[in-house]
Amino acid sequence: MSSQLDLYAKVEHLLGIEEATKSLHQTYVEVLYNHEIKSLLDLGCGQGELMGLFEQYGITCEGIDLSERMVKQASKNGYKAEHKSICDVTKSYDAIVSVFDVLNFISWDELEEFLACVHAALNEKGLFVFDVNTLHGFEDVAEGTMVVDEQTRFLSVDAVYEDERLTTTFTLFTQQDEIFFKEQASIAQYYHPLEYFKNLKNFQLINSFYLDLYDEKDKALFVLQKV
Repeated sequence: MSSQLDLYAKVEHLLGIEEATKSLHQTYVEVLYNHEIKSLLDLGCGQGELMGLFEQYGITCEGIDLSERMVKQASKNGYKAEHKSICDVTKSYDAIVSVFDVLNFISWDELEEFLACVHAALNEKGLFVFDVNTLHGFEDVAEGTMVVDEQTRFLSVDAVYEDERLTTTFTLFTQQDEIFFKEQASIAQYYHPLEYFKNLKNFQLINSFYLDLYDEKDKALFVLQKV
């Protein structure tokens, strides 16, 4: 998974998601603004921008990501980040956030263990805030093809949704001298029904609502509290 995510990290700036990312980050800040949060873990922290927003409110932030490339960039940007999974975390936090459908990268076989590890990494009554793609977000928004053609780079993104799984293939051609070098990786995301997160063992649902990130109700955000 790490190598696939590293290619995604390499091409992320070509995908035109900057405005959507900023909007989503602001939503997370607004959701947690009235809660007494002193420590926060950004699960799937990327380059660390969301940690920067929370740090403005005096919250101590740390991040983890499965992409080594992302972690290096976050560290370069001045944020505390590590290349590890949630099940390798030994500290606990007042809040854990997981932004931009990170949970959709977790397969059904791994989801229960993942959530148990999140639960273990939360302080008493700690909050877990995350967003996931709706079925509409997968079938009608995420599926499709896009191409970015620059002078020295060519990127093709092909996403196919089938059997509750979205497979996205990234193909990047980069010119060096007179030669184009090809890199390719596929990433799988899984549809998880929203009702599943409303009745989780050891978590209490505090809030949930739809988001209109690219289209109406293409994502849903959940706020769960550890019990």
